[in-house]
Amino acid sequence: MEHKKVVIIGGSSGMGLASAKMLSSLGYEIVIASRSKDKLKKALLEIGKGESYALDVTNEKEIAQFFDFVGPFDHLVTCAASFTMGPFLKMASKEARDFFDSKFWGQYLAAKLGAPKIRKGGSITFFCGIAGQKPFMHFAAGSAINAAIEGLTRALALELSPLRVNAIAPGTVVTPVWDSVPEKERLAEFEKTALQLPAKRVGQPEDIAKAVCYLVQCGYATGSIVYVDGGALIV
Repeated sequence: MEHKKVVIIGGSSGMGLASAKMLSSLGYEIVIASRSKDKLKKALLEIGKGESYALDVTNEKEIAQFFDFVGPFDHLVTCAASFTMGPFLKMASKEARDFFDSKFWGQYLAAKLGAPKIRKGGSITFFCGIAGQKPFMHFAAGSAINAAIEGLTRALALELSPLRVNAIAPGTVVTPVWDSVPEKERLAEFEKTALQLPAKRVGQPEDIAKAVCYLVQCGYATGSIVYVDGGALIV
């Protein structure tokens, strides 16, 4: 693993940061990218070493320049995205488009522009979510995006072969995306969700990081959607 380089877009917080820390501990060179320079700076202190770049995943020119700066690497992990939910009939079309631009097109472009830089034996790991298979209220755009990423994963596993392409579909995970929800309401939602899950708890970023490490390291995994959801799909 020495000198194997992993690029993590969205690696400055949450599941991306946990993945960067875990992969770094295993000996991988880490490059993280996200919008916030402040978050990147703090993240590198937590990781201990690596490179960081400020990047807008909705800007194709910036993404192309980013991969030119990085040069050849071994594995790409893409987990940067905005998050929007609300009633389908009331949500502004722009909100839904912005969500697609961030989570779907951001990953699509990262794969398109990053794949030529990935060395032999490398991989791409997308992030989707269980809503692609199990829709829930007020998340129509998110369900559609996650399903689209699953389809993209399988198609690129064929088209980009032997480059491996997989995706992780997390369930409810405690990350900064929940910070906008008042603490009392947030904790109540976590408790309610945990009681409904076979795992009897919600996820932590480290749970997802373990799945990322698996997909990066397992040379026989491609075209796979790995659900890390505490059993949400079966209840």
